[in-house]
Amino acid sequence: MKTLQGKILAVNISPKKGEKKNNIECGLFLENLGLENDAHAEADIIRQVSLLAKESIEKIRAKGLDVSYGDFAENLTTEGIDLPSLPIGTRLKVGGKVLLEVSQIGKVCHNRCNIFYTVGDCVMPREGIFVKVLTGGEIKVNDPIEIAE
Repeated sequence: MKTLQGKILAVNISPKKGEKKNNIECGLFLENLGLENDAHAEADIIRQVSLLAKESIEKIRAKGLDVSYGDFAENLTTEGIDLPSLPIGTRLKVGGKVLLEVSQIGKVCHNRCNIFYTVGDCVMPREGIFVKVLTGGEIKVNDPIEIAE
């Protein structure tokens, strides 16, 4: 059975694409844009915000690599929901207000990014998901994230 609810472990941001992100604890997610001041925040693209589960990060840690939340350039690090199993179009409610819609599962990495060279592997192309922001608002660490009915 799929878990329908989890929580946010980190809200991560970076000024440049293809690099690790830093946890800012709380971020403003803008409708049809993404996380304010993040390199990936662009209108009308399907990959406005990226999510990666702690469970995916743990697979890389099990290989002996010392990785942290944000190291795979994910905007939101989650726990408790099997993100890669969610179909495109699934809506996720975060905190009390923010509504996200799954727009892509995984991605193709044409060039090895800084993350791959720094960490030695990148789980994002296999298990990360991307969403569009349908309803904006603040998301902070420990906010609940759930599949919207």
